[in-house]
Amino acid sequence: MKRKRLAAPLCALLLLLAGCGAEAPETAAYAPAEEERLVIYTSHKEEVYQPIVKEFEERTGIWVDVVAGGTNELLERIRSEADHPAADVMFGGGVESLASYRDCFAPYACEGAESIEARFRDGEDLWTPFSALPVVLVYNTKLVRPGRVTGWGDLLSPELRGRIAFADPAVSGSGFTALATFLLAADGGEEALLRAFAENLAGKQLEGSGEVLGAVAGGGALVGVTLEETALKRIAAGDDVALVYPADGTSCVPDASALIRGAAHEENAKAFLDFTVSEAVQRLLAEQFCRRSVRGDVEPAGELPALEDIALVDYDVEQASGRRDGLLMTWAFYLGEEEEK
Repeated sequence: MKRKRLAAPLCALLLLLAGCGAEAPETAAYAPAEEERLVIYTSHKEEVYQPIVKEFEERTGIWVDVVAGGTNELLERIRSEADHPAADVMFGGGVESLASYRDCFAPYACEGAESIEARFRDGEDLWTPFSALPVVLVYNTKLVRPGRVTGWGDLLSPELRGRIAFADPAVSGSGFTALATFLLAADGGEEALLRAFAENLAGKQLEGSGEVLGAVAGGGALVGVTLEETALKRIAAGDDVALVYPADGTSCVPDASALIRGAAHEENAKAFLDFTVSEAVQRLLAEQFCRRSVRGDVEPAGELPALEDIALVDYDVEQASGRRDGLLMTWAFYLGEEEEK
């Protein structure tokens, strides 16, 4: 996990004083008062969280500490710190992952909640949705012909064995969403599908979701499973990648933020949650981050198809959350079998 200070005038001042031969002042003298602080754990990439947190600091004067890491890694840390929370907000992660740790969070109805589409909100306001993220398939345009990959069933094709980029669902929140979506969309019984998919991965999976596009674009994998926004960014950058919305159905589960139960800086945390769904931030998502807003009054940017034009499975967040541990255990068993071959 990486800890970041986004507003760091103190560090610059200390370096300047050191360079001038002056005696550095005590750090504590320049630290903000507790009521002016906020600690965020985030699974977002820096390119996403940095401009949002920076703008929040400038607008509010609140001093923000950011700790970045994988979704499940951070959630486990939050649970281990439950008696003495070190963070105030979890910023990022699929909502089914957050729901699996519901005992770690306090419900909060954010300001402007009425502008958020009902399908993305939690009935108990356990989380504050951030962006809508369809799961998509991607393929290398130099190695795979158009139309070869159309849906989840194609991932079980023997000719793709060992050439599929898929993130470890025990580490990656989007990896878990993808696995649960695959089971809903593909034809067959759950255990048979899990075994067949593990076999076609040849027991190999990537450590994080950020590695999927690199593997496909570089030719190490022919196809991959990722989120729409990640694929769109790499396509816009000129990589040899194309995306497919699975014809047999996909999911569009939001990632979200949540107020950590017992947060030391609760009011600042609530202000940050409000900010993440403000119209300004949500327009930034659509216009610069290749993400879909969760607000009904912010249209998708570019030529993105409307969600109504994408085949969607009936993805039940609570059900997916409730069976998460069991599903991951079964998946690990079948994947381990393939690794031993």
